[in-house]
Amino acid sequence: MNDISSSNKAADAAFSSASDQPASAPLPQKPEVPAHFQQFLCFDFGTKRTGCASGNRVLGGANPLPTIKAEGAEARLVAVDKLVREWQPNALVIGVPYHPDGAAHENTARALKFGRQLRSRCKLPVYEVDERYSTTEALAGGARDADAASACIILEQFLRSLP
Repeated sequence: MNDISSSNKAADAAFSSASDQPASAPLPQKPEVPAHFQQFLCFDFGTKRTGCASGNRVLGGANPLPTIKAEGAEARLVAVDKLVREWQPNALVIGVPYHPDGAAHENTARALKFGRQLRSRCKLPVYEVDERYSTTEALAGGARDADAASACIILEQFLRSLP
């Protein structure tokens, strides 16, 4: 079952309520990704480190990029801008964390906010992937940079979901 949704829809749904509590994980659905979108950048958001990966639809794989080590939003976004200029992706993908039971938590809201910032700043579509267990999988695989490896896992999951 696919667990990816367009952040435009999910972010709107997650933040349209008056409640301060983040919503639970959105229901799985196939992303509506135009067939001509071939190149993607993926981010595994963290408040201190953000893992990065690039990948494309043709090969269906992802490659790690240097992890962004920035604690402030502006410094993080400047680093993302540099990657977007260098790689010229058609769209961006972000990992959105949830508790194992699908409940949202504080980092869920932070990741969704990061997605909105990317969409506004980079003027590119942003797709969300439920990233539960991606870091665990990266560490179990012996990753030297768990953040970048996690971004690869998230992006490969996204790419596998595309027709």
